[in-house]
Amino acid sequence: MPRNQIQFQPGLSLTDFLKHHGTEEQCRQAVFKLRWPTGFSCPACGHEGACCQLARQLYQCSRCHHQASLTARTIFDSTKLPLTTWFLAIYLLTQRKNSLSALQLSRELGVSYNTAWKLKHKIMQVMLEREQNTVLGGRIEIDDAYLGGEKPGNPGRGSENKVPFIAVVQTSTEGHPQYLQLRRVRAFTLKEIERYAQRSVAPGSTVYSDGLACFKAFDARNCLHSPIATGSGRASAQHPAFKWVNTLLGNVKNALTGTFHAFNLKHASRYLAEFEYRFNRRFDLGSMIERFGYAALRTPPMPYRLLKLAEVYT
Repeated sequence: MPRNQIQFQPGLSLTDFLKHHGTEEQCRQAVFKLRWPTGFSCPACGHEGACCQLARQLYQCSRCHHQASLTARTIFDSTKLPLTTWFLAIYLLTQRKNSLSALQLSRELGVSYNTAWKLKHKIMQVMLEREQNTVLGGRIEIDDAYLGGEKPGNPGRGSENKVPFIAVVQTSTEGHPQYLQLRRVRAFTLKEIERYAQRSVAPGSTVYSDGLACFKAFDARNCLHSPIATGSGRASAQHPAFKWVNTLLGNVKNALTGTFHAFNLKHASRYLAEFEYRFNRRFDLGSMIERFGYAALRTPPMPYRLLKLAEVYT
């Protein structure tokens, strides 16, 4: 059997990564080029191409004299960490098939656990915001799922210790998975799925779902909706119409349980977005650092007080 070319692609080796991002100066140059591809652009007056470099990360506009930091108003804003640490964390979290816990990240980077936690969640926040505006179309499989377990005395769907989310997969005409969306919802209600469908599914798509009533929302989106009552148990999970959504749901849950002993479920959207981000960019691992850097420099700052509170729904 021939090897899967996507699975066996070389990716970006650690040696090659360090050749291009191994020093602070290399990282600064990479950030400058990704933030201002055609040269410095003043964030205050918009003047382009002319600045005076006052310090390694500080630039002054030659027209209005506004001073701009290399990392201001980005996810790197006010960071005290070297850019080499940021880039190494980005490398570790984008090139692996599965994730990396904050504890393991702290060991890899040589920083404290609290620093690694904030760094990891800021990186996941970039992934989350980058994925929010994608729209799927064509043939789509969708299923409902939960993260978390049950609390004693409150079993099943009503458990407060479960986070509901939907898994949505766009497949090609040949039946291969193309793009994935993992979206947290407040509950499996018609209103919640309508909100998701309006934002993330193109009209005219062909949608395959199980018989859950909330999925009728796709009818109002002018989609060709095919609800299939699959029942429960192993047989329902093996239904051919839901081959890829069930496969990827299994991969998601295995990846999370295999990496994290536990995590706060209020941050579930970020953990789901991390898996989604990597999956949707699996075709070209070598470009992941540059693509992530471009997105990170266009993601607004996320201070710790917001980082620890944020809960994102569809």
